[in-house]
Amino acid sequence: MQTHPASAPAASASARYAKAIENSRRVRWEIDRDLVRERRFDFDRKFLPDGLSLVNELPFLDAAGQRLLSQVQGRTYANIFGLVERFISAKMSEVTRDHWLGDQTAFEALVRFTDDELKHQELFRRIERALDADMPAGYACVPEPNEVAAAVLGKSTWAVLALTSHIELFVSAHYRSSIAPNPGLDPLWKDVFLFHWKDEAQHVMIDELEWLREDARLDVAARDAAVDDLLALVGAVDGILQAQAAADAGYFAAIAGRPFSSGQRDAIHETVLKAYRWQYIVSGMTEPRFQKTLFGLVNPAQRARIEDAFAPLAHAVPLRPEGPLPLQA
Repeated sequence: MQTHPASAPAASASARYAKAIENSRRVRWEIDRDLVRERRFDFDRKFLPDGLSLVNELPFLDAAGQRLLSQVQGRTYANIFGLVERFISAKMSEVTRDHWLGDQTAFEALVRFTDDELKHQELFRRIERALDADMPAGYACVPEPNEVAAAVLGKSTWAVLALTSHIELFVSAHYRSSIAPNPGLDPLWKDVFLFHWKDEAQHVMIDELEWLREDARLDVAARDAAVDDLLALVGAVDGILQAQAAADAGYFAAIAGRPFSSGQRDAIHETVLKAYRWQYIVSGMTEPRFQKTLFGLVNPAQRARIEDAFAPLAHAVPLRPEGPLPLQA
């Protein structure tokens, strides 16, 4: 028999929305006043840690090459977040409708959530402008944000909320386990994702509340269709990552200041794609909190479909001789 997490009682849910508001007020920050403070990025340091960029899996790169590739990937890391927050802010604004004439605490929590995501979009646009001025010409962010958002928002709300929960859980995992403990990263870059994490840590609670609330409306057939939508969304994300990895590998090879053999170019491309799949898909899918919610909502047949769909990506984890590398390495 399929079991679903019970929808939180109204009083309990309202208390969780209230907690999100309380936390939002406590951590509220502004881009210039609190984060940037007239600083610039330090290109003598890495942006992404090796546990995310996987640059340490390319033994033919010297320290300077690994650092540059981490910066190219870091630029994309910021741009992809700006991309996904376009549809997240739109969806969260949409679901406020259900609370307009109901729980005003939930309404406020979602409005604050949406405001945070709009601020993040501005932040990542500014990062791209700064990096465009300081890095060699030729970089391209392949996906167009509005096109991606329109395609995502055409899927069921259940699937979009599931994808949103997945994204915001891996944001927290990446920061806590990988970015925060690494002393070798650029300090401004670390602060960008510190402040980003401060907001997203509050959003995770709201994601789950809204996802469960939406799930309670669905019958078996509608949930089955929603699972199909989620798998289609993940497939679309992977398509974006494949295109961006090819662009970033080519850009890196062009600006690295040294020639690469055909085999080395292939290895760079394969490693960047592996890193992006790890960053944006696999690290989120392996988060216990995400698995607990997702697999608590679906029946065994649906779970099997999900696991089968993700099986081809199972290789996309950091490696060491004895097995998967901890995220923080």
